[in-house]
Amino acid sequence: MATGVSRKISAASARAHTRRAKKTNSIQLPSGMLRTTLAVLFIGFLAWAYQVIRPPPPKICGSADGPPITAARIKLRDGRHLAYKEHGVPKDAAKHDAVVAETLSPDVVENLGIHMVSFDRPGYGESDPDPNRTPKSIALDIEELADQLGLGSKFYVVGLSMGGQVVWNCLKYIPHRLAGAVLLAPVVNYWWPGLPANLTADAFYPKKLQDQWALRVAHYIPSLTYWWNTQRWFPASSVIAHNPDILSHQDKELVSKISNRKSHVAQVRQQGEYESIHRDLIIGFGNWEYSPLDLENPFPNNEGSVHLWQGDQDLLVPVTLQRYIAQNLPWIHYHELPGAGHLFPVADGMSDTIIKSLLGVK
Repeated sequence: MATGVSRKISAASARAHTRRAKKTNSIQLPSGMLRTTLAVLFIGFLAWAYQVIRPPPPKICGSADGPPITAARIKLRDGRHLAYKEHGVPKDAAKHDAVVAETLSPDVVENLGIHMVSFDRPGYGESDPDPNRTPKSIALDIEELADQLGLGSKFYVVGLSMGGQVVWNCLKYIPHRLAGAVLLAPVVNYWWPGLPANLTADAFYPKKLQDQWALRVAHYIPSLTYWWNTQRWFPASSVIAHNPDILSHQDKELVSKISNRKSHVAQVRQQGEYESIHRDLIIGFGNWEYSPLDLENPFPNNEGSVHLWQGDQDLLVPVTLQRYIAQNLPWIHYHELPGAGHLFPVADGMSDTIIKSLLGVK
């Protein structure tokens, strides 16, 4: 009798025979196609980012799509135009020639025989933008303006705020052309060599966080300055936004005296904010090839003088840094005004006092 052979099948083997293969629904791209897709997406992102951070071209005065030319202008060495306006007594009757930013009272102008020239910095008003602007180039612009207008071998320069930095540049690059100079609350670059790190930190960090970042961007990543000050994700510069919190008590009282100038803001920046105020940020807080702390006395024989005026309640320009600069440049006549803010030159009679002090008259 035949006997059957029984075979034992393990549970694992049984499951292996009965298990059904799993199906996958994912579609795998060939590796070459995946790399190409990622490259296209990356290039598309770069193109989008470039368009976002790229400032629009300026609207040049006198061009087809730009504002009309209404001011007197000179043509500079590189073909740009610089707009200016003459004030005061006629040039032929003047005792003093000055390139200034502030208007004096008619009585002082007449009595002191002052002929004044104010001008639009590159990119402002009706002056052509200068994409290659440097601290040195603006000083050379002033020298050429003075020569073309026949102001003589020497003249005075006066600058307020960012215009004060222009005066530093004149003291550096054209000191031989100056009869005297006045810096009114000149903006301080926190990255100037020679400023103590602890002092700049104490002055920088109390600023609004949005202003700290606006200055950092202008200094470290200047190509993002336009984007940073036009994007809507984070607050931009308080100065550009006209935030009243940056004004001192005195400044808020004086704003009413210059409220009529608000109607000119659009004209001042009519060629675009990038080539005006944004360019100022990039230049003013960029890397300079010199520090004002290294300047030498341009008037060693007392044939002229340099004056620096600063309010001790200025919320834009720290008085502590201004004091340090003045202490390290003993040839500067330093005038600190108690209770004054950034707009003190607008106060009644203040600009006259400033000019009289420069000219050494009472």
